[in-house]
Amino acid sequence: MSAKRYTDEFKIEAVRQIVEYGRPVAEVAERLGVSVHSLYGWRRQQGKSDVVRRVEKDQNADVRRLKAELRRVTEERDIPKKSRRVLCQGVKVKYAFMKQHADEFGLAAMCRVLGINRSGYYAWLHAPASARARDDQRLLGLIKHSWLESGSIYGHRKITTDLRELGETCSKHRVARLMKQEGLRAMVGYGRRPRPLSGPIGAVANNVLAREFTAQEPNRAWVTDITYIRTHEGFLYLAVVLDLFSRRIVGWATRPTQHSDLVLQALLAAVWRRKPAPGLLLHSDQGSQFTSEDWQSFLKAHGIVCSMSRRGNCHDNAAMESFFQLLKRERVKQRIYHTHDKARGDVFDYIELFYNPKRRHSSNNGLSPIEFERRYALNG
Repeated sequence: MSAKRYTDEFKIEAVRQIVEYGRPVAEVAERLGVSVHSLYGWRRQQGKSDVVRRVEKDQNADVRRLKAELRRVTEERDIPKKSRRVLCQGVKVKYAFMKQHADEFGLAAMCRVLGINRSGYYAWLHAPASARARDDQRLLGLIKHSWLESGSIYGHRKITTDLRELGETCSKHRVARLMKQEGLRAMVGYGRRPRPLSGPIGAVANNVLAREFTAQEPNRAWVTDITYIRTHEGFLYLAVVLDLFSRRIVGWATRPTQHSDLVLQALLAAVWRRKPAPGLLLHSDQGSQFTSEDWQSFLKAHGIVCSMSRRGNCHDNAAMESFFQLLKRERVKQRIYHTHDKARGDVFDYIELFYNPKRRHSSNNGLSPIEFERRYALNG
Protein backbone atom coordinates (compact mmCIF):
# COMPACT_ATOMS: atom_id res chain seq x y z
CA MET A 1 0.00 0.00 0.00
CA SER A 2 1.32 3.45 -0.89
CA ALA A 3 2.12 6.04 1.76
CA LYS A 4 -0.58 8.33 3.08
CA ARG A 5 -0.83 11.76 1.54
CA TYR A 6 -1.92 14.89 3.42
CA THR A 7 -3.12 18.27 2.26
CA ASP A 8 -1.05 21.43 2.76
CA GLU A 9 -3.73 22.71 5.12
CA PHE A 10 -3.35 19.59 7.28
CA LYS A 11 0.45 20.00 7.39
CA ILE A 12 0.26 23.68 8.36
CA GLU A 13 -2.17 23.02 11.20
CA ALA A 14 -0.12 20.04 12.41
CA VAL A 15 3.06 22.17 12.62
CA ARG A 16 1.08 24.94 14.35
CA GLN A 17 0.24 22.54 17.20
CA ILE A 18 4.00 22.22 17.85
CA VAL A 19 5.22 25.77 17.19
CA GLU A 20 2.38 27.93 18.53
CA TYR A 21 0.71 25.69 21.14
CA GLY A 22 3.86 23.97 22.41
CA ARG A 23 2.60 20.41 22.14
CA PRO A 24 5.29 17.69 22.19
CA VAL A 25 6.19 16.37 18.75
CA ALA A 26 5.71 12.75 19.83
CA GLU A 27 2.21 13.47 21.20
CA VAL A 28 1.07 15.27 18.04
CA ALA A 29 2.50 12.51 15.86
CA GLU A 30 0.70 9.82 17.86
CA ARG A 31 -2.65 11.61 17.78
CA LEU A 32 -2.50 12.41 14.10
CA GLY A 33 -1.20 9.00 13.12
CA VAL A 34 1.93 10.32 11.36
CA SER A 35 5.63 9.75 11.97
CA VAL A 36 7.83 12.11 13.93
CA HIS A 37 10.11 12.29 10.89
CA SER A 38 7.23 13.60 8.77
CA LEU A 39 6.39 16.31 11.31
CA TYR A 40 10.00 17.54 11.39
CA GLY A 41 10.05 17.54 7.59
CA TRP A 42 6.87 19.60 7.40
CA ARG A 43 8.30 22.03 9.92
CA ARG A 44 11.50 22.50 7.87
CA GLN A 45 9.47 23.11 4.70
CA GLN A 46 7.42 25.83 6.37
CA GLY A 47 10.59 27.40 7.82
CA LYS A 48 11.90 28.09 4.32
CA SER A 49 9.18 30.66 3.79
CA ASP A 50 10.22 32.74 6.85
CA VAL A 51 12.52 34.93 4.71
CA VAL A 52 9.65 35.72 2.38
CA ARG A 53 7.49 36.56 5.38
CA ARG A 54 10.10 39.01 6.72
CA VAL A 55 10.24 40.80 3.37
CA GLU A 56 6.46 40.99 3.31
CA LYS A 57 6.50 42.29 6.89
CA ASP A 58 8.82 45.15 5.90
CA GLN A 59 6.62 45.96 2.94
CA ASN A 60 3.55 45.94 5.16
CA ALA A 61 5.27 48.36 7.56
CA ASP A 62 5.84 50.81 4.71
CA VAL A 63 2.20 50.43 3.67
CA ARG A 64 1.07 51.14 7.24
CA ARG A 65 3.16 54.33 7.37
CA LEU A 66 1.68 55.53 4.10
CA LYS A 67 -1.82 54.74 5.33
CA ALA A 68 -1.20 56.69 8.54
CA GLU A 69 -0.06 59.71 6.54
CA LEU A 70 -3.08 59.42 4.27
CA ARG A 71 -5.37 59.19 7.29
CA ARG A 72 -3.86 62.36 8.78
CA VAL A 73 -4.29 64.31 5.54
CA THR A 74 -7.85 62.98 5.14
CA GLU A 75 -8.76 64.05 8.67
CA GLU A 76 -7.44 67.56 8.13
CA ARG A 77 -9.53 67.72 4.96
CA ASP A 78 -12.76 66.26 6.40
CA ILE A 79 -12.86 67.94 9.82
CA PRO A 80 -13.54 71.44 8.40
CA LYS A 81 -16.33 70.00 6.23
CA LYS A 82 -18.25 68.77 9.26
CA SER A 83 -17.28 71.59 11.61
CA ARG A 84 -18.06 74.57 9.38
CA ARG A 85 -21.01 75.46 11.64
CA VAL A 86 -18.88 75.50 14.80
CA LEU A 87 -15.68 77.10 13.57
CA CYS A 88 -17.01 80.54 14.50
CA GLN A 89 -18.82 79.33 17.63
CA GLY A 90 -17.71 79.41 21.21
CA VAL A 91 -15.22 77.06 22.79
CA LYS A 92 -17.87 74.88 24.47
CA VAL A 93 -19.58 74.26 21.14
CA LYS A 94 -16.26 73.11 19.71
CA TYR A 95 -15.74 70.87 22.74
CA ALA A 96 -19.13 69.28 22.14
CA PHE A 97 -18.27 68.71 18.48
CA MET A 98 -15.00 67.01 19.46
CA LYS A 99 -16.75 64.70 21.92
CA GLN A 100 -19.42 63.82 19.37
CA HIS A 101 -16.83 62.92 16.69
CA ALA A 102 -14.21 61.33 18.96
CA ASP A 103 -14.71 57.93 17.31
CA GLU A 104 -14.43 59.39 13.82
CA PHE A 105 -11.42 61.72 14.04
CA GLY A 106 -8.26 61.80 16.11
CA LEU A 107 -8.20 64.17 19.07
CA ALA A 108 -4.89 65.75 18.09
CA ALA A 109 -6.14 66.44 14.56
CA MET A 110 -9.37 68.09 15.81
CA CYS A 111 -7.45 70.27 18.28
CA ARG A 112 -5.09 71.38 15.51
CA VAL A 113 -7.85 72.19 13.00
CA LEU A 114 -10.24 73.88 15.48
CA GLY A 115 -7.50 75.75 17.33
CA ILE A 116 -8.34 74.13 20.66
CA ASN A 117 -6.03 73.43 23.57
CA ARG A 118 -6.16 69.78 24.56
CA SER A 119 -5.93 70.48 28.31
CA GLY A 120 -8.95 72.77 28.05
CA TYR A 121 -10.94 70.02 26.32
CA TYR A 122 -10.06 67.51 29.04
CA ALA A 123 -11.02 70.01 31.76
CA TRP A 124 -14.42 70.53 30.09
CA LEU A 125 -14.84 66.79 29.58
CA HIS A 126 -14.29 66.01 33.27
CA ALA A 127 -16.37 68.88 34.60
CA PRO A 128 -19.02 67.99 37.25
CA ALA A 129 -22.05 66.33 35.65
CA SER A 130 -25.46 67.97 35.63
CA ALA A 131 -28.40 66.66 37.63
CA ARG A 132 -29.82 65.07 34.48
CA ALA A 133 -26.52 63.30 33.75
CA ARG A 134 -26.32 62.02 37.33
CA ASP A 135 -29.84 60.65 37.09
CA ASP A 136 -28.96 58.97 33.77
CA GLN A 137 -26.07 57.21 35.50
CA ARG A 138 -28.33 56.04 38.31
CA LEU A 139 -30.90 54.79 35.80
CA LEU A 140 -28.20 53.10 33.75
CA GLY A 141 -27.25 51.02 36.77
CA LEU A 142 -30.82 49.73 37.02
CA ILE A 143 -30.87 49.06 33.28
CA LYS A 144 -27.66 47.01 33.43
CA HIS A 145 -28.99 45.00 36.36
CA SER A 146 -32.21 44.18 34.48
CA TRP A 147 -30.30 43.35 31.28
CA LEU A 148 -27.85 41.02 33.02
CA GLU A 149 -30.61 39.38 35.05
CA SER A 150 -32.39 38.51 31.79
CA GLY A 151 -29.32 36.68 30.55
CA SER A 152 -28.32 39.62 28.30
CA ILE A 153 -31.33 39.10 26.02
CA TYR A 154 -33.80 41.88 26.95
CA GLY A 155 -34.33 44.91 24.74
CA HIS A 156 -35.37 48.41 25.79
CA ARG A 157 -39.11 47.63 25.86
CA LYS A 158 -38.89 44.77 28.36
CA ILE A 159 -36.35 46.64 30.46
CA THR A 160 -38.66 49.66 30.55
CA THR A 161 -41.39 47.39 31.93
CA ASP A 162 -38.98 46.15 34.62
CA LEU A 163 -38.08 49.71 35.59
CA ARG A 164 -41.70 50.79 35.84
CA GLU A 165 -42.39 47.86 38.17
CA LEU A 166 -39.63 49.29 40.37
CA GLY A 167 -41.42 52.65 40.45
CA GLU A 168 -39.39 54.51 37.78
CA THR A 169 -41.24 56.87 35.41
CA CYS A 170 -38.74 56.94 32.53
CA SER A 171 -39.84 56.52 28.92
CA LYS A 172 -38.78 53.68 26.64
CA HIS A 173 -36.98 56.20 24.41
CA ARG A 174 -34.75 57.28 27.28
CA VAL A 175 -33.99 53.64 28.10
CA ALA A 176 -33.19 52.94 24.44
CA ARG A 177 -30.83 55.96 24.33
CA LEU A 178 -28.95 54.89 27.45
CA MET A 179 -28.68 51.29 26.26
CA LYS A 180 -27.33 52.40 22.90
CA GLN A 181 -24.72 54.63 24.55
CA GLU A 182 -23.58 51.73 26.74
CA GLY A 183 -23.62 49.16 23.91
CA LEU A 184 -26.35 46.99 25.46
CA ARG A 185 -28.37 45.08 22.87
CA ALA A 186 -31.19 42.60 22.78
CA MET A 187 -30.47 39.03 21.73
CA VAL A 188 -31.84 38.71 18.20
CA GLY A 189 -30.45 35.33 17.12
CA TYR A 190 -27.36 33.95 15.39
CA GLY A 191 -27.41 36.64 12.70
CA ARG A 192 -28.19 36.50 9.02
CA ARG A 193 -27.91 32.92 7.88
CA PRO A 194 -26.08 32.32 4.62
CA ARG A 195 -28.36 31.55 1.73
CA PRO A 196 -27.73 28.42 -0.31
CA LEU A 197 -26.31 28.87 -3.77
CA SER A 198 -29.02 29.41 -6.36
CA GLY A 199 -29.08 27.93 -9.79
CA PRO A 200 -30.51 25.05 -11.78
CA ILE A 201 -30.79 21.67 -10.07
CA GLY A 202 -28.16 19.24 -11.34
CA ALA A 203 -27.96 15.47 -11.02
CA VAL A 204 -30.05 14.16 -8.11
CA ALA A 205 -29.48 10.60 -6.85
CA ASN A 206 -31.80 8.25 -4.98
CA ASN A 207 -31.61 7.80 -1.21
CA VAL A 208 -29.56 4.60 -1.36
CA LEU A 209 -28.42 4.91 2.26
CA ALA A 210 -32.06 4.89 3.45
CA ARG A 211 -31.10 6.00 6.98
CA GLU A 212 -28.90 2.95 7.55
CA PHE A 213 -26.35 4.77 9.67
CA THR A 214 -24.22 1.74 10.48
CA ALA A 215 -21.50 -0.05 8.50
CA GLN A 216 -19.85 -3.42 9.03
CA GLU A 217 -16.34 -2.31 8.03
CA PRO A 218 -14.44 0.89 7.29
CA ASN A 219 -14.72 2.70 3.95
CA ARG A 220 -18.06 1.17 3.00
CA ALA A 221 -20.40 4.11 3.76
CA TRP A 222 -19.52 7.78 4.17
CA VAL A 223 -21.72 10.83 4.76
CA THR A 224 -20.89 14.47 4.03
CA ASP A 225 -22.37 17.94 4.48
CA ILE A 226 -21.53 21.63 4.96
CA THR A 227 -21.94 23.90 7.99
CA TYR A 228 -20.83 27.45 8.77
CA ILE A 229 -18.92 29.12 11.59
CA ARG A 230 -19.33 32.81 12.40
CA THR A 231 -16.19 34.96 12.72
CA HIS A 232 -15.48 38.69 12.76
CA GLU A 233 -14.27 38.32 9.17
CA GLY A 234 -17.57 36.74 8.10
CA PHE A 235 -18.79 33.17 7.83
CA LEU A 236 -16.27 30.35 7.43
CA TYR A 237 -17.73 27.30 5.72
CA LEU A 238 -16.74 23.78 6.82
CA ALA A 239 -17.25 20.63 4.73
CA VAL A 240 -16.84 17.28 6.49
CA VAL A 241 -16.71 13.62 5.37
CA LEU A 242 -17.57 11.04 8.08
CA ASP A 243 -17.14 7.24 8.01
CA LEU A 244 -20.28 5.58 9.41
CA PHE A 245 -18.32 2.54 10.64
CA SER A 246 -16.44 4.36 13.40
CA ARG A 247 -17.89 7.91 13.13
CA ARG A 248 -14.37 9.07 12.26
CA ILE A 249 -13.88 12.31 10.32
CA VAL A 250 -11.85 11.11 7.35
CA GLY A 251 -11.73 14.40 5.45
CA TRP A 252 -12.60 18.06 5.94
CA ALA A 253 -11.92 21.45 4.40
CA THR A 254 -12.71 25.12 5.08
CA ARG A 255 -13.30 28.00 2.70
CA PRO A 256 -14.76 31.55 2.98
CA THR A 257 -17.32 30.59 0.30
CA GLN A 258 -19.49 27.50 -0.16
CA HIS A 259 -18.72 26.67 -3.77
CA SER A 260 -18.18 23.14 -5.07
CA ASP A 261 -14.42 23.45 -4.48
CA LEU A 262 -15.11 23.29 -0.73
CA VAL A 263 -16.74 19.84 -0.79
CA LEU A 264 -14.33 18.54 -3.41
CA GLN A 265 -11.33 19.41 -1.24
CA ALA A 266 -12.89 17.64 1.75
CA LEU A 267 -13.61 14.52 -0.31
CA LEU A 268 -10.17 14.62 -1.92
CA ALA A 269 -8.56 14.70 1.53
CA ALA A 270 -10.68 11.69 2.56
CA VAL A 271 -9.75 9.71 -0.55
CA TRP A 272 -6.05 10.50 -0.11
CA ARG A 273 -6.12 9.42 3.51
CA ARG A 274 -8.30 6.28 3.24
CA LYS A 275 -7.87 5.10 -0.38
CA PRO A 276 -11.28 3.35 -0.49
CA ALA A 277 -12.01 0.52 -2.88
CA PRO A 278 -14.61 1.04 -5.64
CA GLY A 279 -18.18 0.65 -4.47
CA LEU A 280 -17.98 3.06 -1.54
CA LEU A 281 -21.37 4.66 -0.77
CA LEU A 282 -21.27 8.44 -0.22
CA HIS A 283 -24.42 10.15 1.07
CA SER A 284 -25.17 13.91 0.97
CA ASP A 285 -28.11 16.28 0.66
CA GLN A 286 -29.30 17.82 -2.61
CA GLY A 287 -27.28 21.02 -2.27
CA SER A 288 -26.00 22.60 -5.45
CA GLN A 289 -22.42 21.66 -4.53
CA PHE A 290 -23.32 17.95 -4.51
CA THR A 291 -25.43 18.03 -7.67
CA SER A 292 -22.76 19.88 -9.63
CA GLU A 293 -21.03 18.32 -12.62
CA ASP A 294 -17.60 18.52 -10.94
CA TRP A 295 -18.83 16.55 -7.92
CA GLN A 296 -20.53 13.87 -9.99
CA SER A 297 -17.48 13.51 -12.25
CA PHE A 298 -15.22 13.01 -9.23
CA LEU A 299 -17.49 10.28 -7.85
CA LYS A 300 -17.57 8.41 -11.16
CA ALA A 301 -13.81 8.65 -11.59
CA HIS A 302 -13.22 7.01 -8.20
CA GLY A 303 -15.99 4.42 -8.38
CA ILE A 304 -18.04 6.01 -5.58
CA VAL A 305 -21.80 5.35 -5.41
CA CYS A 306 -23.83 8.54 -4.91
CA SER A 307 -26.75 8.73 -2.45
CA MET A 308 -28.79 11.81 -1.54
CA SER A 309 -31.33 12.79 1.07
CA ARG A 310 -34.85 13.62 0.04
CA ARG A 311 -35.30 17.34 -0.52
CA GLY A 312 -35.76 19.26 2.71
CA ASN A 313 -35.42 16.14 4.91
CA CYS A 314 -32.48 16.62 7.30
CA HIS A 315 -33.21 13.32 9.09
CA ASP A 316 -31.92 11.39 6.06
CA ASN A 317 -28.44 12.65 6.98
CA ALA A 318 -28.84 12.52 10.77
CA ALA A 319 -25.35 11.13 11.44
CA MET A 320 -23.73 14.18 9.85
CA GLU A 321 -26.10 16.57 11.64
CA SER A 322 -25.20 14.85 14.91
CA PHE A 323 -21.51 15.59 14.42
CA PHE A 324 -22.17 19.24 13.57
CA GLN A 325 -24.27 19.52 16.71
CA LEU A 326 -21.35 18.18 18.79
CA LEU A 327 -18.89 20.54 17.12
CA LYS A 328 -21.07 23.60 17.71
CA ARG A 329 -21.98 22.68 21.29
CA GLU A 330 -18.60 21.51 22.52
CA ARG A 331 -16.34 23.98 20.75
CA VAL A 332 -17.71 26.66 18.38
CA LYS A 333 -20.34 28.20 20.68
CA GLN A 334 -17.78 28.50 23.47
CA ARG A 335 -15.41 30.59 21.35
CA ILE A 336 -15.28 33.99 19.65
CA TYR A 337 -13.27 33.82 16.43
CA HIS A 338 -11.76 37.09 15.21
CA THR A 339 -10.36 35.63 11.98
CA HIS A 340 -10.92 32.72 9.63
CA ASP A 341 -7.45 31.45 10.51
CA LYS A 342 -8.28 31.22 14.22
CA ALA A 343 -11.52 29.35 13.49
CA ARG A 344 -9.72 26.96 11.11
CA GLY A 345 -7.06 26.21 13.71
CA ASP A 346 -9.66 25.50 16.37
CA VAL A 347 -11.55 23.15 14.02
CA PHE A 348 -8.26 21.31 13.38
CA ASP A 349 -7.68 21.02 17.13
CA TYR A 350 -11.17 19.66 17.75
CA ILE A 351 -11.27 17.13 14.89
CA GLU A 352 -7.69 15.88 14.64
CA LEU A 353 -6.51 16.20 18.26
CA PHE A 354 -9.70 15.52 20.23
CA TYR A 355 -12.66 14.08 18.35
CA ASN A 356 -10.90 11.43 16.23
CA PRO A 357 -8.26 10.20 18.72
CA LYS A 358 -9.83 10.94 22.13
CA ARG A 359 -13.57 11.62 22.24
CA ARG A 360 -15.59 8.60 23.33
CA HIS A 361 -18.56 7.74 21.11
CA SER A 362 -21.60 5.79 22.29
CA SER A 363 -21.97 3.95 18.96
CA ASN A 364 -18.36 2.72 19.37
CA ASN A 365 -19.00 1.15 22.80
CA GLY A 366 -17.44 4.16 24.46
CA LEU A 367 -14.28 4.14 22.33
CA SER A 368 -12.86 6.94 20.23
CA PRO A 369 -13.13 6.53 16.43
CA ILE A 370 -9.42 5.83 15.99
CA GLU A 371 -9.30 3.35 18.87
CA PHE A 372 -12.42 1.59 17.57
CA GLU A 373 -10.80 1.13 14.14
CA ARG A 374 -7.53 -0.01 15.72
CA ARG A 375 -9.25 -2.76 17.69
CA TYR A 376 -11.23 -3.79 14.63
CA ALA A 377 -8.00 -4.16 12.67
CA LEU A 378 -6.40 -6.27 15.44
CA ASN A 379 -9.40 -8.57 15.72
CA GLY A 380 -9.75 -8.83 11.94
